[in-house]
Amino acid sequence: MKYRNLGNTDLQVSVICLGSMTWGEQNTEAEGHEQIDYALDQGVNFIDTAELYAVPSKAKTQGRTEEIIGSWFKKTNRRSDVILATKITGPSANLKYIRNPLNFSSGQIEEALNGSLKRLQTDYVDLYQLHWPERRTNFFGKRGFVYDETDPWQDNFLSILEKLADLQKAGKIRHFGISNETPWGLSKYLNLAEKHDLPRCMSIQNPYSLLNRTYEVGMAEMSIREKTGLLAYSPMAFGLLSGKYHLGKDESSARLNQFKQMSRYNKENARSATAKYLEIAQKHDLSLAQMALAFINSRPFVTANIIGATKMDQLKENIASIDLELSHEVLKEIEAVHELIPNPAP
Repeated sequence: MKYRNLGNTDLQVSVICLGSMTWGEQNTEAEGHEQIDYALDQGVNFIDTAELYAVPSKAKTQGRTEEIIGSWFKKTNRRSDVILATKITGPSANLKYIRNPLNFSSGQIEEALNGSLKRLQTDYVDLYQLHWPERRTNFFGKRGFVYDETDPWQDNFLSILEKLADLQKAGKIRHFGISNETPWGLSKYLNLAEKHDLPRCMSIQNPYSLLNRTYEVGMAEMSIREKTGLLAYSPMAFGLLSGKYHLGKDESSARLNQFKQMSRYNKENARSATAKYLEIAQKHDLSLAQMALAFINSRPFVTANIIGATKMDQLKENIASIDLELSHEVLKEIEAVHELIPNPAP
């Protein structure tokens, strides 16, 4: 396994981070525990979750993923072996069964974190993340920012940082990060933290894959210059980049077959681009899944690559991508496809 520093801290996280959002929906508690056991045996020390999970979120399964991680901690007494990240849910009209209202007020942050700590059966989380911004901006399937003058959002960056500082002092969180954010949002957090001596943002969790490289446009330089690295999510585009859908190896239980509302990965351009990436992998006798993940692992602005799997053979293949170094020729061919069909799954 390879490791990189989380932000400007000396905390070293594995480049492969174990994602967990299928636990409690597509995976049972026992299967979640098996995945954690295997991942840690391979040198993975970083697990990412959220109060929202399992996904797709439902009132019945919300929080179940954290509970599965918590029961593993209780069973194994290995909390100290894991760098644990979780998230507070941002505003959403469809998720008010989590809390109502959903926002990042001091009281809501406190309530959300305490709920996560209880489910996770731990006294602290290493990285506490804001799942998405309160304001209406370009996340979840949007390439560009479209200003909405009816957005009721109030600028409360400073109050958020002040609350996170209190939670740090209380020992409930070690560091904080953001997710589904923009360069403007990250710069606000960084500037206010420096000005007021408040917690510094250590990571940003945004989508990044061969089918969505929009992060490179404005955020990649921010990550490098500010030492606020990317935790790349959806690196496999919900399994599309495994090639199984193109090779006819997908089952009815596969994510894109089971949850057809995940439309950003079901578009024609995304499938066309994937077909071309599959050709590259086959030409060079590579697994498409490992090629897709190895590309992300190699990016200088990436701190960790959040992989997820529903089956153990998938998990083993994904984790093993850490040992693959792509040749100059492969990287050149990947760039040619990206030039032809850029970012088909934003």
